[in-house]
Amino acid sequence: MLTVRLPEEMERKIDKEARYRRSTKTEVVKEALELYFSRKENQATPFELGAELFGRFGSGREDSSTRYKERLKEKIAGKTGR
Repeated sequence: MLTVRLPEEMERKIDKEARYRRSTKTEVVKEALELYFSRKENQATPFELGAELFGRFGSGREDSSTRYKERLKEKIAGKTGR
């Protein structure tokens, strides 16, 4: 069981929708929550949306985020002559 406090305007909208459908406010709220959760489950994260683009365009190298330590060591060794 769940009790929720809603703003008056929202409760009026739910009540109006329930009357229009000849249903209960509970059914309207359940359907709205089911729709919300189903959309949320199917929604891609920002990372998923841009995954193929990350690290590819700044330097033109696709391995920038995975080899940065190795490349930094190479640069340092090149400057010091080691």
